[in-house]
Amino acid sequence: MTDLNKISGFEWDEGNIDKSYQKHGITIREAEEAFLDKHVFLQADIKHSEKEKRFIAINKTTKNKMLFSIFTIRDRKIRIISARVANEKERRLYEEKAKTNP
Repeated sequence: MTDLNKISGFEWDEGNIDKSYQKHGITIREAEEAFLDKHVFLQADIKHSEKEKRFIAINKTTKNKMLFSIFTIRDRKIRIISARVANEKERRLYEEKAKTNP
């Protein structure tokens, strides 16, 4: 998978910077802080990785809002493509991982 400990920050595309807020009510701060969650569920997004490697993250903000994010990594920076509230199936995946890695 990918090691988030090697990440040095975040990078936003000007066209995407407000998209998650406008479509889903997720602020930039929420989208970024969720990556501090020690129980983050990560998975390769093989279906959407034609041009560059993309990943799926299911994680919680500091206020326990569970998010589903699509992102890529460029030059040790996370570039969030989209973030929204996780659905029930995604919540279960997160909870299963959290149980196995307390």
